[in-house]
Amino acid sequence: MSRILIVEDEAIIRSALRRLLERHDHRVSEAGSVAEALSLEPQGFDLVISDLRLPGEPGTDLIARAAPVPVLIMTSYASMRSAVEALKQGAVDYVAKPFDHDELLETVARVLHQQATQQGEPPDITEPGGKRQTMIGNCPAMQVVYTRIRKAAPADVTVLVQGESGTGKELVARALHQQSRRAGAPLICVNCAAIPETLIESELFGHEKGAFTGASAARTGLVEAADRGTLFLDEIGELPLDAQARLLRVLQEGEIRKIGSVETRHVDVRLIAATHRDLQHLSTTGEFRLDLYYRLNVMQIDLPSLRERDDDILQIADVLLGKACRRHEREGLRLSRAARRTIRDYPWPGNVRELENALERGVILSEGHLIHPDDLGLAAAPRPPVEPASDVSTSPPPAEPAPGEGDDLSLEDYFQHFVLEHQDQMSETELAQKLGISRKCLWERRQRLGIPRKKSPRRNTG
Repeated sequence: MSRILIVEDEAIIRSALRRLLERHDHRVSEAGSVAEALSLEPQGFDLVISDLRLPGEPGTDLIARAAPVPVLIMTSYASMRSAVEALKQGAVDYVAKPFDHDELLETVARVLHQQATQQGEPPDITEPGGKRQTMIGNCPAMQVVYTRIRKAAPADVTVLVQGESGTGKELVARALHQQSRRAGAPLICVNCAAIPETLIESELFGHEKGAFTGASAARTGLVEAADRGTLFLDEIGELPLDAQARLLRVLQEGEIRKIGSVETRHVDVRLIAATHRDLQHLSTTGEFRLDLYYRLNVMQIDLPSLRERDDDILQIADVLLGKACRRHEREGLRLSRAARRTIRDYPWPGNVRELENALERGVILSEGHLIHPDDLGLAAAPRPPVEPASDVSTSPPPAEPAPGEGDDLSLEDYFQHFVLEHQDQMSETELAQKLGISRKCLWERRQRLGIPRKKSPRRNTG
């Protein structure tokens, strides 16, 4: 059980954050200022989560004074430049307020796992022979992945990670960084699909004051924040063409130029890119620069989908089941033989995320000491295989035919049909509003169902 110190002057936020973390088996202490946090001896905790702006000293003062304990900074979106500065001062990461609960929990789990690995403590899974891994599995395809990581990490070359959504591409990026010579420098992770096209260049490369409408102050880009470290660009296939041209210059010349500036700056960044799409095919349709593809594809790591990992599925399920049992205080629950067969035979189009959700349902719904197939909430017989995300990327998926009068349309079928039918006429914001979900939720469902985002026409950001 991890010990976490929350440093936040607003009692409501502090209390809500404490309840959230305690529900996920963390022991939590609270402080309202840096001085109060220091009185609790922050070096005795596993993680410090601190607001950036506090009465008296700023939260960044804890970075050095709590060392070697990692400090996670909380900041508002409007203060993103300050968050980048906090990363440069040694913060392990930052979360923007108001934060998404799942995103915060994932960040906390990742930081704690990374800290445990760096301290030499065994992670959740120990491979045969005592070799620690950040991922689970021994199938031949994953052994190839492990070998590629071990060889590519110290070589300091650009790496392209390919695989369906939910296969663990970010885990590969973190393993590459942690085993490289840059492990002591920042790892900056950027999801290219989650940032609006109108902001992506500013977020990556920064801008000068007055560079465009709304640029009321200069901003340091995330590429510059990763200087001497590693930049991980997830879903790079969604990167607009203008940003691709700028990124190509970073790879070729090691230089960046902020939007609205005539000066260039040198950066030393190792790039790791990931995608579930076929970049080479996208280059033939003009959606991705062929010269950038060749620059990215120095070393390629292909992650297998869960349905291709027959020998690993039950091992992964056992680990995820153990975590779910601890979260819900249902220790001792096991999968029945029938449930294990169901898990082994199911195609898992959503990969590990879908498996984790099914096991969570099983823990909640089971009434005895065994989890049965019905508790998992999966179809009694696997439906026809869903087109894998990598195939979807090779050509835009055709819209599903409108359902007949008597069809039973599932929520996912409705979502896919609605998005494909209306995305040519609606913006991402309008689509999300019509569906009654957030833009982030819209993007996540696009990734899970393999629905590519409609490309916007080229624009002039200068």
